Amino acid sequence: MPLEESQLPIVDLEKAKTNPKEVAQVVVHGLEKIGFLFIDNAEGIDHEKLLRCCKWFFSQPPEFKKRIMRNFWNPENKNIYRGYFPVVEGEPSRKEGFDSARDVPPNDPEVSAKNWMYENTPWPEEDGTFPFRQTMRDAYEAFHKVAIRVLQLTAIGLGIKEDTFDELFNNKPLTTHRIQHYPPWDGAPPPNAIIEDGKIVTTPVHTDSNFLTLLLTFGFRGLEVMMPDETWVEIKPRPNSIIMNIGDVFSRMLGGRVKATRHRVLDIGIDRYSMPFFFTPHYNADIGINFLSKVTGQGPDHIPERYGPWVVHLIKHVKKYFEYRVLPDIE
Repeated sequence: MPLEESQLPIVDLEKAKTNPKEVAQVVVHGLEKIGFLFIDNAEGIDHEKLLRCCKWFFSQPPEFKKRIMRNFWNPENKNIYRGYFPVVEGEPSRKEGFDSARDVPPNDPEVSAKNWMYENTPWPEEDGTFPFRQTMRDAYEAFHKVAIRVLQLTAIGLGIKEDTFDELFNNKPLTTHRIQHYPPWDGAPPPNAIIEDGKIVTTPVHTDSNFLTLLLTFGFRGLEVMMPDETWVEIKPRPNSIIMNIGDVFSRMLGGRVKATRHRVLDIGIDRYSMPFFFTPHYNADIGINFLSKVTGQGPDHIPERYGPWVVHLIKHVKKYFEYRVLPDIE
């Protein structure tokens, strides 16, 4: 059953320029009840160009992608976190992807050489047919601004200072900007990809482990979310709109007031592309529980906790996904 547009809150960023309090209420209501939103009128996001960006990259020959493949799959390369990861046969998560981020200045004193979370992006060589690197970098900055604005609206809706969450992301955020390709199964899918009623997943059930996610689906169907009554519904694509959902970090900070909703991707039988932007704080950001008490001075005591050390512990959780399973521990 598709989730109709009227059932998922629509956040109009153009309207937010003149009626921020009204739009802020839409944001908070949606994050408290469903955990998913549509975001309209996001500046700097060219859906058509970004789909071409995905298709350009994933249409390249294997040798092209091998040159920026992660070290686990190509030991000749040094990158272990950013770059390309391939389809892995036998996995229920049927996708290949390319991860990028803002590059950190060389010899940054706050970044340990052993901290792969700040690894710079191994950009591919370009053939002049498409400006891949510049397109990805421009999209990163546009997505970053959208995410910050949504968090500002969230703060307004929660009755706290508009810029409350800004500081978590101002200095070297650990955000990952990814492009993904879900190719059709080559033959029968593995048994672990077949779920109830004979449906087939290309991404199994999960919640996002980051702060929040912005997602372009480019009109492709297949994304399903679990509603409060524990029924699965499909998110019907909305033209030129971004899908946003809350991750575990933000939900935990606010004591579960905003929902990190379980979701999955079903096989649609054709090549599917998407572009998620995993918005993530900087390494030393305070993501401790009862965060609102820190801001308001009311409620249960805030317990400070830095994002970096917390995520080191979290790695054991996310290693259930093949693209993270290969990561080494952080010392």
